[in-house]
This record gives sequence, structure tokens and C-alpha cells, in this order.
Amino acid sequence: MTSPVRVYVGADRSQALAVKVLEHSIKRHTSLDVAVIPMIDLPVRQPRDVRNSQRTGFSFSRFCIPRLAGYQGKAIYMDADMLVFKDIASLWTIPFDGSKVVIQQEVKHQDLTTRKKGAPKERRKQCAVMLLDCERLDWDIDRIVDGLDRGEYDYAGLMYDLCLLGNDEIKYGVPFEWNSLEYYDENTCLIHYTDVATQPWTSCRNKNAEHWLAEVRLMLENGSLTREELEQEIRLGYFRPSLLWDITTRPSIPSFLRPVCDVINEWRDAAKRYQPHREVYLAKKRRALAEKQCSKPLVS
Repeated sequence: MTSPVRVYVGADRSQALAVKVLEHSIKRHTSLDVAVIPMIDLPVRQPRDVRNSQRTGFSFSRFCIPRLAGYQGKAIYMDADMLVFKDIASLWTIPFDGSKVVIQQEVKHQDLTTRKKGAPKERRKQCAVMLLDCERLDWDIDRIVDGLDRGEYDYAGLMYDLCLLGNDEIKYGVPFEWNSLEYYDENTCLIHYTDVATQPWTSCRNKNAEHWLAEVRLMLENGSLTREELEQEIRLGYFRPSLLWDITTRPSIPSFLRPVCDVINEWRDAAKRYQPHREVYLAKKRRALAEKQCSKPLVS
């Protein structure tokens, strides 16, 4: 029997329903047997230095995958803030060519995607979509956090440079189209709503939001998602209050009026005191304060 495609998805509780939308998009575009495994708020020990702490509630989750997979076979890692448009088979079958992980090959369309609100000044290659050879990765999250605490590397070295591995153990082979950072065209296989400030379920200001909203509408139609589930996420403060209006009413609004509706929806969300990603931004303030107060370098 052929083993399923294992897709481990990093998320915190606020993105649990986003995982469900991602799973729906993956499975409806492939005939492969796919198992989506949410990793929601895994009990990962935090580094002693707040400057090395996770940027989200799941930043370090990807390093837990080999153990979760029993150090067997291969797996895919994805963030929750994604949507798939093509058959995942083309990602799953990328050869390792002797490497232990396959990560993003390049970054495209920076000139377009860094202009919008909430975007960084520059986009870097990410490990947000990864192929992992679990049999050859001996990662243990406790030992990895120990390395941060001992000053062997810092957050940037761990997350951006993947310093746990040698250069010959990393293949830069995931096409940009399989981690398309805030960009969509006919070649996009996976869009990554990577800018926290403008994710479709928390903001009215993402020009590519309609793809995610359309997936949700389809799920409501086929019964894989209920209105009650959406309403619960809104009550809990994880999704913006205006989201239901966008899902139900926006398609009937002429396109030239939609920007005005977005402004009105922002007012409505603000009036209800909606605070998107509150915990993420509080953690960011704590890191900024720690950096201001501490002159000691992170890496010895």
C-alpha cells in the first residue's frame, strides 16, 4: 500500500480554521491520498532569551516533524496561512538529490509585493514550504532550543539560514510558485498570505483575498464548513467580524464599489474593537523591548 502524502501544518489556535481551508484546497486539486496533520500550539519550550522566541505560536513546529513522523519516510511542511491551486504531486515528487531538506529556490515579484501595507522592505527565501527526509533528520526540538540558549546560533540563523544543516544537506529546489509570497497569477501553485497585517481572515486589505474567500464559499456549499464554525472564530476574536459580509454579500457588489466597502468594513471591525493577531503583536513588543534593553550579542 502506498503511504499517504503527509502534510504537517504549523498553526496556533487562531489559525485552526485556516488549516481546514488549506486542507480543502490541497485535497480538491489532487487524486493522491493526502494526510494533513495540524500542529496547533505544540508544547515547545521557549528559549530563555526573548529575542530568540518564536515569532508566531508555531515557528519552531517544523523542527518537530521528524519525531512526529517517527523518523520515517518523508513529509511536507506548510504554514497555515496558505492556499493551494495545483496538484500537490508536483511538490511531493521533487527529488532530494542527496539533501535532507528541500526549501525555496528563489523569491520573485519583490517590486510588486513589497509595496502594500504591512509588507516587509525586502522578502527573503523562506522555509515555510519544506520537503523533509524524516529518516535522515535527527532533529529534537529540546536540543534545538538548548542550542539557542547556549548561544550556538540565534533565531535568524535557525529559521532563515537553517544552520542545523550543512550546505550539502539543503537543496534550494521548491519553486517560488509553490511558496508564492503575496502574489498570484496563472502559474501560482500555492499562495502564501505571509504578511500578518493583511491576511484575508483578519484584514480587508489583501488584493488576493478573493481566492481564499472563494474557497470558504465552496466549503460552505459542499458542507465541509459551517456558518456556525465561522461565527465561533469571529466570537473568539480570531477572525474579523466583517468576514461573513465578504463571504455572503461581496460577490453581488460591483467591483468598482468594493474598495468603498472595504473601508466601511474596516470601520465596522474597529467599532467592535477587533484586534487581529493580538498575541503575535504583544510578543513582538516584548522582543523589541528586550533588544532595546540588552546589548549582549545573541551568538557568542
